[in-house]
Amino acid sequence: MKPVPQSQAAYSSPHLVEPGVAKSTSPHIMTQQQPPWPSPGSSSSSNPRGKCWLILVLMAVLPMVPDVGALPFLFTHIKPQINWTQPEMESWVIEEQPRSIEPHLEPVLHPNRTHRALSSDSTDAEFLQRLVSMRHNQTASSRMLWYDVAGGDGLVYPPFVDKALKLLNLKQVAFEIENSVMSKVTCTACRAGAGMLQHQIQSGKTDAELIRMITDYCTNLNIQSARVCQGVAQLFGSELIYVLKRVNLSPDELCSFVIGDGCADVYNPYHEWEVIFPPVPKPPRLADLPIPMEAAPFFKVLHISDTHYDPHYAEGSNADCNEPLCCRLSSGRPATPNAAAGKWGDYRKCDTPKRTVDHMLSHIAETHKDIDYILWTGDLPPHDVWNQTKEENLAIIKDTVKQMVEMFPGVPIFPALGNHESAPVNSFPPPYVNQVDISISWLYDELDIQWRRWLPQSVTHTVRRGAFYSVLVRPGFRIISLNMNYCNNKNWWLLLNSTDPATELQWFIYELQSAEFSNEKVHVIGHIPPGHSDCLKVWSRNFYKIISRYESTVTAQFYGHTHYDEFEMFYDPHDLNHPNGIAYIGPSVSPYYDLNPGYRIYYVDGDHDATTRLVIDHESWIMNLKEANLYGYPIWYKLYTARAAYNMKALRPSDWNNLLNELTNNQELFELYYKYYWKNSPARPTCDAECKKRLICDCRSGRSHDRKHFCAEVESKIDEESSKSWKSWFYKGLTNSAEDRTEEPATTTDGYGPFDVVIVNVGG
Repeated sequence: MKPVPQSQAAYSSPHLVEPGVAKSTSPHIMTQQQPPWPSPGSSSSSNPRGKCWLILVLMAVLPMVPDVGALPFLFTHIKPQINWTQPEMESWVIEEQPRSIEPHLEPVLHPNRTHRALSSDSTDAEFLQRLVSMRHNQTASSRMLWYDVAGGDGLVYPPFVDKALKLLNLKQVAFEIENSVMSKVTCTACRAGAGMLQHQIQSGKTDAELIRMITDYCTNLNIQSARVCQGVAQLFGSELIYVLKRVNLSPDELCSFVIGDGCADVYNPYHEWEVIFPPVPKPPRLADLPIPMEAAPFFKVLHISDTHYDPHYAEGSNADCNEPLCCRLSSGRPATPNAAAGKWGDYRKCDTPKRTVDHMLSHIAETHKDIDYILWTGDLPPHDVWNQTKEENLAIIKDTVKQMVEMFPGVPIFPALGNHESAPVNSFPPPYVNQVDISISWLYDELDIQWRRWLPQSVTHTVRRGAFYSVLVRPGFRIISLNMNYCNNKNWWLLLNSTDPATELQWFIYELQSAEFSNEKVHVIGHIPPGHSDCLKVWSRNFYKIISRYESTVTAQFYGHTHYDEFEMFYDPHDLNHPNGIAYIGPSVSPYYDLNPGYRIYYVDGDHDATTRLVIDHESWIMNLKEANLYGYPIWYKLYTARAAYNMKALRPSDWNNLLNELTNNQELFELYYKYYWKNSPARPTCDAECKKRLICDCRSGRSHDRKHFCAEVESKIDEESSKSWKSWFYKGLTNSAEDRTEEPATTTDGYGPFDVVIVNVGG
């Protein structure tokens, strides 16, 4: 292998570049010095919905259309002039930081503990039988922030903008932003809004004038209530304006950066960079990983994610409001009894009440007394993104940490930072943004204090720098927690410089290389999954390379963020027939929205001579929210176990890849996966061919914004099967088809229960 030079030439650039170790692929970007790597034999051992600004700022375009300068994405010859001031640089030497080298977990002997991975569980069937009397959930609320006047929801657009709104299709934009599914519609709106805001900045308007303009248009167009408009404009507007004043990017470049493949792949030299790998050959890869030994010691691991505890949740309040979060006294009185918030939560846009969090933790502590350690992958505060404060978010963090300590005394907990912990949401300035009023140290310093209840002292330096850390759990087994907000494309600070923020990925490589030298296996935890559309494509691309290089070291990854029960696959970038990694995406505790609350239990290969540190099996547990509100008491039950439900002999990457192929070809199996994906929610919608393509493609894409590369074959197969199904239905005739739809669910036994029959029979 060609040695990597010890230093790289530095190029001057008008763009902000943080000193680190990632190298640029463009001569416009400053490159950095490579860190020294540990050598073999050395002493070193060893996881929806926040782009509110996009809707707000594009409103400003409407009265300014006659001004060509207001639409620079259409008039590309007009280039805004940016007054650039380069901030002070900061340095950080990775290899000088302390490392966790002493095992952190002392295993507890559970002599009677067994894991019945492949045995049938009659309790599930018994519980489903009890659900026969359940009626189909009737939620009248929309899944959008916009409401159609034709549908009787009462929103009337001002006549002078009705035509413009239809042209920009802002309803579709709002839906796509809220669900993180972007298309050309959102791309067009993004370009218009970004271009208009840049034009207004260049015209000399003050920050106060810009924020007032955004607030006025949001309110006048009834996009949201006046208080939401004002809160969002104040919280997000000032930060966004600060960033846009300091970047020299066109609207095309900005929107491609934020939206990704939904807005074309515009080349942007300011945001093209690559991490540097040490000059160490990759170990030979195995044809396939060994299957973990049956009856061998294992760790029982609890995974909790996306609690979104709402201290202001109020039973009986309006659950059908026109704001991003409902079920509070401030949401108003419900218009009908059906619009009232339930006792234990609600399927509509409502987060988790305290009694539900308390009940879940008590249930876990009583049911799973043999938990060895806990993975806690973030998002503790609620979705009231328009009026959050640093003080309130810190209070929620402190309260939940205290509760976890009390409920699970002596159990190690490994946390990861979510995107909702900051105020405003998604705002995570890298270390070079160190001004007192905008620095993120207020959060990271407190996290270090709270997390140190479970973590060793050696993590302090990296937690306070970037909220990431590495801990040796057992000899030969390490957990690395990443701050995935440095890949969050809603984090506007990355527009200043996305080059490996906080030097996190280069530190990640250093930790993995050290683990490889020490024959350690690694589990990675985080919040935003690296293949999700919310993850920045250049960051995700580099992360994907790292996982490929260290595929023999990283044996599992664990994330949250989506609120669904799903997974992501990783493949060799040069051979898509070789799966080399699996990321487990745990279900949310919060029902936000249309979901049942849930959590995950993993069984991980434990301490023995032939351990693989692979996940042996996992279980998803849920609480049926509809039933809990009807009968006044929640019951948590095991929804499914992965190996039994999908008939998998193991949970290696190759086994998950085989399952993906089966999901593509076997409609009955896909419907079972879809049921579990939604945590058996009675509010889940039907899934057509486009829905099926999206879900399976999400599973295949551990690298974000690259669906064309991973999904062409899958989409072609689904389209072909859909075409066959349509022809079969057509020739069969409408009458026979209707009879089939009525009778078929009653004869289905694989993975379905009486509850599903009830849903079908009542029209669900």
